[in-house]
Amino acid sequence: MSRDLALGRMKAGRMNQTEAAYARLLESQKQAGDIVWYAFEGMTFKLADNTRYTPDFNVMRADGLMEIHEVKGFWRDDGRVKIKVAAEMFPFRFIAVKKCAQKDGGGWEREIFE
Repeated sequence: MSRDLALGRMKAGRMNQTEAAYARLLESQKQAGDIVWYAFEGMTFKLADNTRYTPDFNVMRADGLMEIHEVKGFWRDDGRVKIKVAAEMFPFRFIAVKKCAQKDGGGWEREIFE
């Protein structure tokens, strides 16, 4: 069995349902002119020897600000550490987004790491 399947993760380059829903939101923001570009797993950051972080989405806002968006259903132990380290090392705004339940009004909850 592959390591990806054993961990319950999708293969690299494939979105899960939550990431696909977020991609639809980004596409609507692009059509509205709020963002000019986004890419799924478009960059990998080297945090240390043998430690890399590939965020879910790279997003360029209409004002030119580059953001890194991480879509989360829940955090694994190393996930929060990696995004915090990356936010300290690189000149981008790192944002974690979590889909809110419909019973709670839907939408997306955001947590900014700077």
